[in-house]
Amino acid sequence: MVRFAISRFGAAIFVLLSISILVFLIFFATPGVDPAARIAGRNADQATLAQVQAEFGLDQPLPVRYALMMKHLFVDRDLTSYVNRGVEVIPQIVQAVPVTLSLVLGAAVIWMVMGVAMGTLAAAWRGRAADPVIVLVGVVGVSIPVYWLGEVVNLVTQSRLHDGVFAWVPPLGYVPLTQDPLQWALHLLFPWLTLAVLYAGIYARVLRSEMMSALDEDYVRTARAKGVSERRILIRHALRCSLIPVVSLFGLDFGALVGGSALLTEVVFGLPGVGRLTYTALQNLDLPVILGAVLYAAFFVVLSNALVDLVYAGLDPRVRHV
Repeated sequence: MVRFAISRFGAAIFVLLSISILVFLIFFATPGVDPAARIAGRNADQATLAQVQAEFGLDQPLPVRYALMMKHLFVDRDLTSYVNRGVEVIPQIVQAVPVTLSLVLGAAVIWMVMGVAMGTLAAAWRGRAADPVIVLVGVVGVSIPVYWLGEVVNLVTQSRLHDGVFAWVPPLGYVPLTQDPLQWALHLLFPWLTLAVLYAGIYARVLRSEMMSALDEDYVRTARAKGVSERRILIRHALRCSLIPVVSLFGLDFGALVGGSALLTEVVFGLPGVGRLTYTALQNLDLPVILGAVLYAAFFVVLSNALVDLVYAGLDPRVRHV
């Protein structure tokens, strides 16, 4: 198991290195991208451009530029933005991370509770009228775009009914947990619910399908033949086995969302998270911020994959030899 864990995390480091090289090469291979001109500003003369290129190492060969950027990012930790002169990349990411983590953690708790409850009830009530109703609710949740639902929520809570039923709803934005826990929760309540609606539907459908298959397995028939109650079979046997693919899916989704995939939710609700930071950097072609944000996102996705593989290896020893 130790050897498997070491090889898996070694592969994760290799993936992160490959992603950083790929992002770097794609940026400089993009037609029309000239970081020196962007840093120097419009109508800059050739002397200024040459000074900027020398200052940022842009006159060096690509391998040297990459090594310098990695050194500034991971060793000196003073990599600065190409667009906002003097503004360092790492503090921007560090400032955005708590916002994204707060959003994703709260939404994940809600969607896991809702998804597991809906999937379990749908499997328990298969063949009854409640089963297709729960499935339909899940499909509706999956089908509604997050940005549209977020805008509707804002229209209702921030405008139309804000002076009445939703007078307690604070304006859009983010309040740190350490500053005011109550306001932190109130500012994130509707972003949590909006993001959770999509994933609860997905998880409910996945869990229902897995539990339906599990309920037809031989070990369940054996348990019924022994007189085990249906509730115990559902919870102790079918649900327990069916949660393995759900946990795997959760690891991938959670890593992707923490890495910036919650961009639309952050934009709609005015949350200054990692997704919004990456989106702004992409609009400005700000390579240092793009590189830092992409590596941050890749770190969580790769880490999630590695942890999921370790959980699988712990549950099924055959995986360690694949």
